[in-house]
Amino acid sequence: MNAYLENTRTQMKKGILEFCILAVISEKEAYVSEILERLNDSSLVVVEGTLYPLLTRLKNAGLLSYLWRESTSGPPRKYYTLTQDGKDVLAELQLTWTEISTAINKATLNK
Repeated sequence: MNAYLENTRTQMKKGILEFCILAVISEKEAYVSEILERLNDSSLVVVEGTLYPLLTRLKNAGLLSYLWRESTSGPPRKYYTLTQDGKDVLAELQLTWTEISTAINKATLNK
């Protein structure tokens, strides 16, 4: 694949990754392994080294909160949930996604 295409694809994925993370966490509280599994299952291949900084940024922006829970299979786990601001931002991003998808479809399919 040529470098231009690869860079463009990477930028597109980065642009929607935070939206996808918020959407995954909105369904139920989740810890990192669950978030990674869900994203990877949906063909958004993400590694821990990418996810942790995004979770920190979303938490620092007030969109996520977390609490520690004991685990039966290892050390305590950090479970993430959306704050009310996170829910509000997710709702706006969902509207934006619909608008962008509609615009792209009109621009590319109605030739």
